[in-house]
Amino acid sequence: MIVAISVDQFSADLFGEYRGSFTGGLARLQKGAVFPSGYQSHAATETCPGHSTILTGFRPEHTGIIANTWTDLGVAREDKQVYCAEDETVPGTDHTGTYTVSDKHLLVPTLGERMKAANPKVRVVSVAGKDRAAVMMGGHNVDELWWWNGKAMVSYAGRATPPVVARANAAIAARIAAPQAALEVPQQCKAHDVAIPIGAGKTVGAGHFAREAGNASAFRASPAFDGAIVALAAGLVQDMKLGQGDTTDIIDVGASATDYVGHTFGTEGAEMCIQLQQLDATLGSFFDVLDSTGVDYEVVLTADHGGNDIPEREINAGLPEAQRARVALAPAVAGKAIAAKLGIGKPVLFGDIPNGDVYIARDLTPAQRKAVQDAAIAYYKADPQVAEVFTAAQIAATPTPKGPPERWTLLQRARASYRAGRSGELLVLLKPRVTPIPDPTKGYVATHGSPYDYDRRVPILFWRKGMTGFEHPAGIETVDIAPTLANQIGLKIAAPRMDGKCLDLSKAGAPCA
Repeated sequence: MIVAISVDQFSADLFGEYRGSFTGGLARLQKGAVFPSGYQSHAATETCPGHSTILTGFRPEHTGIIANTWTDLGVAREDKQVYCAEDETVPGTDHTGTYTVSDKHLLVPTLGERMKAANPKVRVVSVAGKDRAAVMMGGHNVDELWWWNGKAMVSYAGRATPPVVARANAAIAARIAAPQAALEVPQQCKAHDVAIPIGAGKTVGAGHFAREAGNASAFRASPAFDGAIVALAAGLVQDMKLGQGDTTDIIDVGASATDYVGHTFGTEGAEMCIQLQQLDATLGSFFDVLDSTGVDYEVVLTADHGGNDIPEREINAGLPEAQRARVALAPAVAGKAIAAKLGIGKPVLFGDIPNGDVYIARDLTPAQRKAVQDAAIAYYKADPQVAEVFTAAQIAATPTPKGPPERWTLLQRARASYRAGRSGELLVLLKPRVTPIPDPTKGYVATHGSPYDYDRRVPILFWRKGMTGFEHPAGIETVDIAPTLANQIGLKIAAPRMDGKCLDLSKAGAPCA
């Protein structure tokens, strides 16, 4: 059985900071093949693009998953934003709360799909705290696929709910209905247990996950959420008897709590430290369950992206360049200023965040479109928080990057997550440590999504009972995971050929013969 685990927002920096304190599942994995500097090599370091690389072997330029959300001005509905894991053609939907989950935007097969195509008896299971994680790792032909929708673990409409899922949902409901006392702060977390003011009388950094009864949002941003996800995965392994037939089965597990903790509290407070210690214990228990089945299983663990801490704490830590993005960088705000300057009486720029893809209105004359593009480039390049502005033509003309991902230029990183027809006319990249959340008092306080290594670097760990452990310091990519696992199980990779390369885990990370 293959067990593929993604720990959302588990950066290489966090792994390096805490790896010596782990005693459970994350300690076990360090006895296998350790690649501490894996890379989500592309610029769009968001959840959906990152998960689309892990088990397909393709970068976002080929998976088609260029962001969590992109703009499609040709969509028939009023909402022109498209969520990566939705079917936007379903009437009455939008890209936020009413979307219909779909795999239609993923343009390539996953490892599980390839395994099932080679042998229909293979079982493919995907469980995650986010629908986009479950879909992008599972793919288009999945036996069981479950994600958290804010109230329960759910799947596609019309699918039967197995007893193990019903039991899991009952247990989760009971957990949320009960209050949660503050968790103990481990000794290794005490130095992080410092409250940092972020404005409006709010602080982060000294939270211990106490929550009131019925608070599902707080449950999601806590270690208990990963506990529920992993418990369901363990139950499915047991009930379905995965790995006990005459084929190799695969289960994908998306542990999402680390990301919600990072967004809600930042990455360097007591909250993240406690979260990772708890995750280590949760994974240790999970592997004990797998051991008890007697199945020969191989684990790979990585992340969809890294993350950046809150600028308020980074400044205290000696990073004076850390800051929050100005509201003026939002495409709607920039577009309003540009439209006024050019005398155009309608919106001209579209996009959902201060960094990333920017789209130009289609209902303009060619001359107006050129004027808007030129003005937008000048507007963004004049801003001291902006590092680069690339046009679609610049990115498209750049060859697909090769060589060590740590050496790629910003333009090459942008090329790896660019897809014509889906990406914007412009790509705006902020300077390092500029957090694209102008106001931390109204929602999330920290995020990711930059082209810099604190968001690109992730650990990649392989473990199988009896394997000879080693550590390989050079950069590899998450797209190398799928061809490596395929080689482990003797699966021949037919077209389409993957972007990633196979790593020979018996020869300290050398390419496969």
